[in-house]
Amino acid sequence: MEFTLNGRLRTYDGDPDLPLLTYLREHEGIISPKDGCAPQAACGCCAVDLNGKAVLSCVTPMKKVAGGVVTTTEGLGEFRQKVFAHAFVAKGGIQCGFCIPGIVMQANSLINRNPEPSREEIAKALTPHLCRCTGYKKIIDAIEYAAEAIRNEEEIPEPTSPGRVGDRHPKYGSFGTVLGWRPYVDDLRVDGMLHGALYLSDHPRARVLKIDTSQAEQVAGVVRILTAKDVPGERYIGLITPDWPVFVAEGEETRYIGDVLAAVVAETSLAARMAVEKIVVEYEVLPPVTDPFEAMRPDAPKIHPKGNILSKSVVRRGNLEEARARSAYVTSGRFQTQRIEHGYMEPEACLAIPNVEGYAVQVYSQGQGVFEDRAQIAKILGLPREQIRVIQVPNGGAFGGKEDLSVQGHTALAAYLIGRPVKFKLTRDESIRMHPKRHPMVLDYEMGCDAQGRLTFVKARIVGDTGAYASVGGKVLERAAGHATGAYHVPAVDVEAIAVYTNNVPCGAMRGFGVNQTAFALESCIDDLCIQGGFDRWQFRWDNAITEGRMTATGQVIEGGAGLRATLEAVKDQFYAAKYAGLACGIKNTGIGNGVNDAAQVRITVEAPDRVVLDHGWTEMGQGVHTVAVQALCTETGIDPRFVEVRVDTAYGQEAGMTTASRATSLVGNATIVAARKLRADLDAAGGNLAALVGRSYEGSWVCDWTTKPEAVTDRPITHYSYSYATQLVILDDEGQIQKIVAAHDAGKIFNPILFEGQIEGSVHMGLGYAISEDLPMEGGYLKSTRLRNCGILRAKEMPEIEVIGVEVPDLYGPYGAKGVGEIGLVPTAPAVANALRQFDGVRRTKLPMALPKKRRTA
Repeated sequence: MEFTLNGRLRTYDGDPDLPLLTYLREHEGIISPKDGCAPQAACGCCAVDLNGKAVLSCVTPMKKVAGGVVTTTEGLGEFRQKVFAHAFVAKGGIQCGFCIPGIVMQANSLINRNPEPSREEIAKALTPHLCRCTGYKKIIDAIEYAAEAIRNEEEIPEPTSPGRVGDRHPKYGSFGTVLGWRPYVDDLRVDGMLHGALYLSDHPRARVLKIDTSQAEQVAGVVRILTAKDVPGERYIGLITPDWPVFVAEGEETRYIGDVLAAVVAETSLAARMAVEKIVVEYEVLPPVTDPFEAMRPDAPKIHPKGNILSKSVVRRGNLEEARARSAYVTSGRFQTQRIEHGYMEPEACLAIPNVEGYAVQVYSQGQGVFEDRAQIAKILGLPREQIRVIQVPNGGAFGGKEDLSVQGHTALAAYLIGRPVKFKLTRDESIRMHPKRHPMVLDYEMGCDAQGRLTFVKARIVGDTGAYASVGGKVLERAAGHATGAYHVPAVDVEAIAVYTNNVPCGAMRGFGVNQTAFALESCIDDLCIQGGFDRWQFRWDNAITEGRMTATGQVIEGGAGLRATLEAVKDQFYAAKYAGLACGIKNTGIGNGVNDAAQVRITVEAPDRVVLDHGWTEMGQGVHTVAVQALCTETGIDPRFVEVRVDTAYGQEAGMTTASRATSLVGNATIVAARKLRADLDAAGGNLAALVGRSYEGSWVCDWTTKPEAVTDRPITHYSYSYATQLVILDDEGQIQKIVAAHDAGKIFNPILFEGQIEGSVHMGLGYAISEDLPMEGGYLKSTRLRNCGILRAKEMPEIEVIGVEVPDLYGPYGAKGVGEIGLVPTAPAVANALRQFDGVRRTKLPMALPKKRRTA
């Protein structure tokens, strides 16, 4: 058959049922259509134009292309390419960028049909698409802007700025990302590359009696099949607790349905997957332990040798009984939150190449910490870290879900043993089955206040299902305990938070890190106290808000930067003007502290008069850490931001920890300032002539070593280095539907307004889904669904109006006073929704997700 692809005639005589996406990526080498969920047709990342209509190429067979015209972003023509790229960059419609090329093609098709679409029409056209980063608002802004330019046949100028802190500077490296030309890991190809596929456990708990690979070995194209016996180094890994096996061996028990038993490496992905289907495993099936309360029973089967309790975090201070006795009002309740999927658009993938430039293996990772990846890969291979190189490829979203190793270990192992490049890539079903989720928790809360509405005590017992492996579950529950009193001063506290192993999918880091769950319970209790005592809900929060000199749950006295009251002030007028309004506040630590020393290193090298390389160790995953580094450098030196190249590669040092918990802005920002000021001194001495400094490098580091462990015995603990504060207001209409969300967030110093707004809008989108639609239920240790469509992630047309209000109460230690905003963005959302619904119908919600009232039918 013949068809036209991007203006050129093509002939195809292969499998008529081959997906168009596979043809474009594997046969033509066109990488702009992304594989986010194939063949689920749920995310829209693979959209291309076929005969004037946007189609999902992952479910469009080649036989439907016969005689047709296929267009990808590569074929849009220079005018439209620039219009879309500049529009999305200028309006902030791009974060991680993985979903955007498909959205561009959908927008192009819409504009061809309707040159002046309304915002509602744009949102409806985006129904096939998911975006986990932006909340869609800025995507719609960008499409409106592009449509106007196309309609008027006018170019959109390339967005630029001086790159100073406070500028609406374009996101680093985003032009090519909008059009899908900047490669993600799965877009990388090298000569001689093999492909891998994993065999996952059929049962959540079973003893593996035999793994028979004999039939799989006969499949044409299979190069090697790896199992536990092939691991030359340590087989158990983990970020904190090494309890997660790279492979489960014969004679051992599986602990969840994502355990890996074998890995097939073959000449093609199809051959590898066909061979996986031929592997036969004999099991002794055992009853799974899936309820955390049952798992804590003394007679429960032990999931790990040391038992089923991973951690217990305790916070106690003040005299609880005395505080309860003098309380005029007391509220209590049992709250339940659900497990949810991160839903990043880019599934896990890794490429490893052996014997490169003196390294035993060179790994291209989408993980959240290249140095942590390197450490664990070195353990698996039994090699010194110095023999492993990990290059960070900016990823297509993470939200905490790419902290743990997924396929990096298997990929590096295969390349090292076989001696050829190897790529492993998970399908969406496999991704959902394997990687850690948000913890479902049961929270028993009791809380009191006096007759004047001053909080007296909080007592909480929290149990979190951490699933089969530790991940960072112990720290998540520790953070839940440390934030159990929210952003309020409470004199007496008694909190216990337990992370429990089960045979469910592991749970680990996800945006908010245990604080979302406690905020849901706490803020409901606050509204209940207000109802009991007749207190004004806004004033009650203002009166009890943490201010300088007041304490967090752990007893940390806040010395500066307390911004909660400023965020309350920002929503005050709209709160009192609304008929049905739900209010909730939030606090979230920046992930630096708990008695662990933390540091960042940066090197700035002047490589040419118009090229300055900034090396750091942090992961770009849409949040804009590279842009933060560039703006700090340009603020200090005045260098043109177009000269700056950012690089994250273990070969260049600048060791860093995990990019998580809103910590990268503080760490990389402060370290960059130190290095940049050295460069500025030399630049001034050279009369501003950057060319005179070619060949010079400038090191910068910043260390936080003054925090204390939560259990430390001290009069003035400093458990965390910094906190962010927020107030969100949810306004309902007369039918109980969400009309508007107002999000007032204290960023300390807003580095980049457009990125700040985008982070909060995306967070609110995630928080609203957490509140009303998202769930990932399991039964008997099995997921009820591994389909992305069934995860409940909200679409563009389902989003209400979002107003973001930036507040700046400078932090004592942050770069230019900045605080992290990536996690705090969704901490207050679900409780604000719950409190709004109670105002509407008088019903107290204690379980997530919550159903909105049914809309009245219109005639």
